[in-house]
Amino acid sequence: MMAGMPIDHATMLQLSRWNTPTIYNGLEQITAADLRTCANLEECRDFLPHMGPMCGRAVTVTFQPGNPDHPKRNPQAWSEYRRYVASVPGPKIVVVQDLDKPATYGAFWGEVNSSIHRALGCVGTVIDGAIRDLDEMNAVGFKALARRLCVGHAWSVPVAWGAAVEVFGTRVAPGQLIHADKHGFLAIPAADEERLLDAARFMDGNECDTVIPAAKGVAGKDINAILTGIDDAGARFNANAAARFARRGEW
Repeated sequence: MMAGMPIDHATMLQLSRWNTPTIYNGLEQITAADLRTCANLEECRDFLPHMGPMCGRAVTVTFQPGNPDHPKRNPQAWSEYRRYVASVPGPKIVVVQDLDKPATYGAFWGEVNSSIHRALGCVGTVIDGAIRDLDEMNAVGFKALARRLCVGHAWSVPVAWGAAVEVFGTRVAPGQLIHADKHGFLAIPAADEERLLDAARFMDGNECDTVIPAAKGVAGKDINAILTGIDDAGARFNANAAARFARRGEW
């Protein structure tokens, strides 16, 4: 891959083996972006945490289930929207903005819609609204980070798709790389994709070589030796990060 080129499916699968905080630790070493714009600013809940992390391209959509006029305005909305989803290379994560927020009148996701999107190469969703049919979504294998559960769908149809959305206080562009798990989600700047996996691996190894053993290998040591060891390990951690990325680590 050339610098700045999008990563491939295999690399996304490797990224999905790490939790989202580990990916963040790598991202902060390589990005020129404001990290406050890269992760959810509001609390969101992973309703299927046992599925582990997910990584994929954002397909974006808005809906407004509290407005009965939308199904009348475009009776073909679902079909047209599904063609958009199908046009995006996978794996895909559907990022959904609920225009009724903070109200919640209905869900975009349930058993049927999750099954359809799974068939179209989607691995899960980040929705700033509600989901339902949680057990059935689990059976389908469709992961979901959402605001809450609800019982109905109301007038739930796609309103607009293929444009930037705002979910949990964070802007997400169509095609943007998303990494998400029970901690929340990251919207990865395009310029950082190629180096992200290597950076996350390095920073995880850096922790394992320095600060983690210093904190865990304390049996038989007095408190001064423990504190000195942690200080020394933190200094090595930061020096390793500086040597690799010309940035200081968190310790």
